[in-house]
Amino acid sequence: MEPVYTPVIGIFVSTFKVMGWKVVVEDAHHVPLDGPAVLASNHVGYLDFVFVGYGVRERKRLVRFAAKKEVFDHPVSGPLMRGMKHLPVDRDGNVNDIMEQAHQRLLQGQLVGMFPEGTISRSFMPKSAKTGTARMAMRAGAPLIPVAVWGCQRIMTKSVKKNMERGLHIVIRYGEPIAYEPDEDPREVTKRMMAAITDMVVDLQDRYPQAPADDSDRWWLPARLGGTAPTPEEAERMAREERIARRAKRRAAREGAVDGADPVTTEPSAEPPVDPPEDAPGSAG
Repeated sequence: MEPVYTPVIGIFVSTFKVMGWKVVVEDAHHVPLDGPAVLASNHVGYLDFVFVGYGVRERKRLVRFAAKKEVFDHPVSGPLMRGMKHLPVDRDGNVNDIMEQAHQRLLQGQLVGMFPEGTISRSFMPKSAKTGTARMAMRAGAPLIPVAVWGCQRIMTKSVKKNMERGLHIVIRYGEPIAYEPDEDPREVTKRMMAAITDMVVDLQDRYPQAPADDSDRWWLPARLGGTAPTPEEAERMAREERIARRAKRRAAREGAVDGADPVTTEPSAEPPVDPPEDAPGSAG
């Protein structure tokens, strides 16, 4: 028993019961009973890591997730994240730091949870991913397991007020490990990984048993199903503007500018779009 992780799981399981959330786990047998593995999941909400971790309980495993450093800096979530031995990611820092942390965990036979898209997808459809997650698994010779979650976005996601509605349906599905050769190009492995994740996400969306209550409740559906979520193209534009604004704010802080500028209203045209490096891993947040 782990002094922090075990009771935190108990709290979440109790919350599921109190809220009447139906949490369905599919195909968890793809997660090994022991030894290392990298779980690569789509990312639709802030609680995805909770449900992806919950889904492996029947395998009697714990997942150590990579999450953005800001979560570890928070006075409440920080001690919990550290106590559960999750992995902090500085998205503007040295990529090798998180890669090495994850590698050591895999060498210890642990499960490492990754969100290869790097951030929540506002379109609720999987988007392109960097190669870090695949490289992480390949370096350790560990199984690379695609994961799909759906329904979590209805509780807590970007730019939407938290929703503690009773009776929500959440589903987690684990796929067959992605086959790869030790010397294969990580870009090709990443393409297969994201294709598998996308296929599973589409399947969960199409089979989801609940529908929006009315037109104002269509925000949690992707555009392809008649929802009001941004299209993948619109979501990518928004993500680029956020990255530029975040970098501009940090640069201004370093230069002694007034702290606390609104990253949403910072003018994005001051510099060209800059993407994370191709080998960057993914993190929650």
